Amino acid sequence: MTIGRIAAWITVSVLLILQTGCKEQPKPQPPPPPKVTVAQPVRQAVTDNLDLTGNTQAIYTVQLVARVVGYLEKVLFQDGQRVKKGQPLFVIQQNTNEDNLRQAEAAIAQYRAQLQWTESQLERYSKLIQDNAAAKSDIDNWLFQRDTAVANLRAAEAQRDLAKLNLGYTVVTAPFDGRMDRRLVDPGNLVGSGGNTVLAQINQIDPIYVYFNISDLDLARLLKITRGMPGPTDGRKWPVHAGLPSEDGYPHQGYLDFAAINLTTTTGTLLMRGLLTNPDGKILPGLYARVRVPLEQKTSLLVPELKRFYVAVPKRNVAIPPTRDVITEDAELLVFEVP
Repeated sequence: MTIGRIAAWITVSVLLILQTGCKEQPKPQPPPPPKVTVAQPVRQAVTDNLDLTGNTQAIYTVQLVARVVGYLEKVLFQDGQRVKKGQPLFVIQQNTNEDNLRQAEAAIAQYRAQLQWTESQLERYSKLIQDNAAAKSDIDNWLFQRDTAVANLRAAEAQRDLAKLNLGYTVVTAPFDGRMDRRLVDPGNLVGSGGNTVLAQINQIDPIYVYFNISDLDLARLLKITRGMPGPTDGRKWPVHAGLPSEDGYPHQGYLDFAAINLTTTTGTLLMRGLLTNPDGKILPGLYARVRVPLEQKTSLLVPELKRFYVAVPKRNVAIPPTRDVITEDAELLVFEVP
């Protein structure tokens, strides 16, 4: 191969390479638009609430005590049992009190007979004195005997009533519907000697109280709506809802029935109380509770809770992150969810 041919081949190769490098590269294709979910805001009533925390407390807590002296004979309930008003719970020794009652009744019969005899003697001597057959001192004596018999009869009747009362105290009953605590005294022990012996404790838990503290700012919001302090004399019965830590939402319903007369100066809070229904006894005294007090309802536009979305404002052609509550009063807004 001659030198001329070699030079020609080199020239042709260089020209081909330069021509290839000058060609325009193809442009990448744009990605397809993302799929979006469109939701229309819904006009709905929204309640403004005060969310607080509190603790539950029994309406009544009573210590059952022995009011008479005697040996405890029976315990008629199981520890922790729910009982009804008037249900017998304890029986204390009854025979001594039954004997005291019979003794008092016998004394009544004795003094009643004595009264009848003195009245008959007074009547007899009153007739004799008219015939000058008796002295005035005899009349005075039988008047004294009659009045003494009347006083003795009244004292005996009082002793009988007291004996009946003590006999009734030998059966300790529930003062109200409630739940019993464990018994503190076992049968066979002497009770009521040297003071009142506490036998057990009972709580009334239906309904049940929930106490909570409200700040001065929240109190101002509440009073602005209620136009007065809610309480037992408030015929509106301002509602209150409560939920326990293990529950969702606020399933327990009630109303406000008490507010303290002074705010605590160190915390700026006011103690308030709600009354909740508790028919199944699920709410126990001393539990932590979430408390919600509704204030007022407003009609607003709401959007559904989507995992990922933006609110578009067509008039301004911008997108802003939404809030979970009211977005705007503009009914033209749409909500886009980007999967």
